[in-house]
Amino acid sequence: MSVQISRAAALASAALDYRAARQDMIASNIANADTPYYRPRDIRFEEALAAKRAEIFHDKSHTLKMAQTNKHHLQPQEEKASLKPTTFFRDGHMARNDGNSVDIDVETTEMSKNSIMFKALVAAKKKDGAIFRSVIDASQKIN
Repeated sequence: MSVQISRAAALASAALDYRAARQDMIASNIANADTPYYRPRDIRFEEALAAKRAEIFHDKSHTLKMAQTNKHHLQPQEEKASLKPTTFFRDGHMARNDGNSVDIDVETTEMSKNSIMFKALVAAKKKDGAIFRSVIDASQKIN
C-alpha cells in the first residue's frame, strides 16, 4: 500500500483501480468477440467511488438521522456502503446467429473513453504530487 499525500490522492488511487478493472473487463469482451453465446460485461463503479469519497472526506451530509423517541429504542447502527463495484451484462445489442452480442465498435469506443479518463487521473495524481514536492523543495531551500 502506498503512502497517500492527500485525501484527494487517495480518491484518485481508488478511481485508478476501478478504471483499470474496467479496462480489463472491456479487453475481455473484445477477446471473446467470437465466443458463441458470450454476453459483454461491464463494471459500474460510480456508486462505489461516491461511497469511497464520502469515507475519505468524512462526508455525512447526505445521511438521514434517525429520531429516537424513547431511550429504550435500539441505537441506530452506522451502515457502511459497499465499496465494491458491480458488474453487469451490457445488453441492448443484437445478438448474432451464434448468440454473441459483442459489438466491437461499442467496445473500442468504451475502451477509448476509459483510457482517456485513466490518463486524466494519472495526470492529476502527478500534478498533486508535484505540488507537494515543490513545497518540500522550497522548505529545504529556506533552511
